[in-house]
Amino acid sequence: MGDFLPEQKRWLEGFASGAAAIRGLPGLSRGEGEAGTPRRAAEPTGPDAAALRAQARIEAEGKKLVDQEKWKRKEHPLEAYERMREQALAGNAPKPEDNFRWRYHGLFYVAPAQTSFMCRLRIPNGIIKHWQFAAVADMAEKLAGGYSHVTTRANLQLREILPENGPAVVEGLAEIGIITKGAGADNIRNVTGSAAAGIDPSELHDTRADAKAWHHHILNTRALYHLPRKFNVAFDGAGIVHTLEDTNDIGFQAVEVGDGAPVPPGIYYRLALGGITGHKDFARDTGVVLQTADAVKVADAICRVFVDSGNRTDRTKARLKYVLDDWGFDKFLDGVEQKLGWKLTRLDAAHVKPRRPYDRLAHIGVHAQKQPGLNWIGVVLPVGKMTAAEMRDLAAIARDLGDGDIRLTVWQNLLISGIADEKVEDAKRRIASAGLDWRSSMVRAGLVACTGNRGCKFAASDTKGHGADIVDYIEPRLDLDQPMNIHLTGCPNSCAQHYIGDIGLLAAKVALSGDDDADQVEGYHIHVGGGFGDDAKIARLMYENVTAEETPQHVERLLAAYMKHRANPDETFYAFANRLDVEELKRMADEFMPEPVPA
Repeated sequence: MGDFLPEQKRWLEGFASGAAAIRGLPGLSRGEGEAGTPRRAAEPTGPDAAALRAQARIEAEGKKLVDQEKWKRKEHPLEAYERMREQALAGNAPKPEDNFRWRYHGLFYVAPAQTSFMCRLRIPNGIIKHWQFAAVADMAEKLAGGYSHVTTRANLQLREILPENGPAVVEGLAEIGIITKGAGADNIRNVTGSAAAGIDPSELHDTRADAKAWHHHILNTRALYHLPRKFNVAFDGAGIVHTLEDTNDIGFQAVEVGDGAPVPPGIYYRLALGGITGHKDFARDTGVVLQTADAVKVADAICRVFVDSGNRTDRTKARLKYVLDDWGFDKFLDGVEQKLGWKLTRLDAAHVKPRRPYDRLAHIGVHAQKQPGLNWIGVVLPVGKMTAAEMRDLAAIARDLGDGDIRLTVWQNLLISGIADEKVEDAKRRIASAGLDWRSSMVRAGLVACTGNRGCKFAASDTKGHGADIVDYIEPRLDLDQPMNIHLTGCPNSCAQHYIGDIGLLAAKVALSGDDDADQVEGYHIHVGGGFGDDAKIARLMYENVTAEETPQHVERLLAAYMKHRANPDETFYAFANRLDVEELKRMADEFMPEPVPA
């Protein structure tokens, strides 16, 4: 028999490498077979077995695992806590592979943007008790930078944590019932749900119990901590505050099924899969409906198929979307059914009643709850940032005047719920005394910005600072009468989801002279016409390489063109931008260019 072909050699080398990597890992058997012959590497066992098999299979195919996969196999991050603690207490910055592992415990070393840790929490459905909120404020002041950020996953982040304070933050949060485990890296991130769950008069379903059940399932299922990449799950109860569940890997959307369907009438979740708007894709409807009580089982099965099949050789294509693109939905759902042991129910959309429209301003201001005589107040947070003092004031308002809950939203603000009619004015006064507001302009209410280069090494611009500059510039110049969403994101990871904004800004370094070798300044690529929910659409690129200094004027001209040329006063910017091509939009915006100054 002749020599092996090159492809056969690569396959054998990969198989040998995978087998060697498996031998000696916890939960695996090894030794000798009969008559002293070497025993074939045993199948992995235990909660990490599926991921280890996936790694070995990839190497057997002659492909190379990315570094993060090798790091996980060498030392599972969940088993590295004591080493992390010792390293941090010594004041040492982590090496890249440990920086990856520490994220499994919620700590991100964010140098060079800041030579410190950021800590991300887990707050299921975004609901936190007033006393927990106040305790987080104390930790922010004593152990971090004295402030927190509300994220686009209805979560909190603490920043500027010195390495030696990292363990105290993680352990202090655990002591008040807030967990950071799996808040970063290749894990299922914070579980989002409807911000006004249980209090919204228009909702179909209260998502709180489902979000908490999935949260605790994740925390107690080791197999879900070895994913190929990050994973997002959201539960939307069809209330008036949109949850952006269509931007998640799994979106559970509450729907009402009417009479005449092949399933009993009632409230179900409709299953959407594969959302990742940074890669220009929304979660797509699978046609599957399920009992809300089955959501955790179905989510678990989906994640386990992803563990088996996700890309572990290319981080840019390691999200669920790419498995769906490769396999198609039918094959993927077949795999989910095999994990479940039962068939999913497909239902034609004609049997599903239309969902009520959402209110783009429902996360701001005073709104009546389903409970008679009670209200929630949406508090405006400047690009999601709160000082420790503001947090303590808000916690006291929730304690004294509300039901004790603070509800974070995906719009980077919060709601204080359970405020009696007779206490609303007092709550407004105390919010104002804290230096915050419950009122907002049409443009400020929809302002969303990622951390930016003040705290993230990937960001090309100061998104939070520039977002505030844009709103400050627009408000005195234009009197908008329709809600606007402006999203600023610092890098292609799109944490602020620029592609779904009416106006979406993606940070860039802009060469002043047009020459790439010239001096560069912070700036943006400007996109228009994005949307979500029933208006789901990826925004189109309109302007490239606009300096941050010039960006407010560009936004002003776009909005002025909208106000002048919209079909009628009820036409939204989304509708306006999407009925015109980009060149026509540019022509209209150019009408508002300032007159050239005479020489």
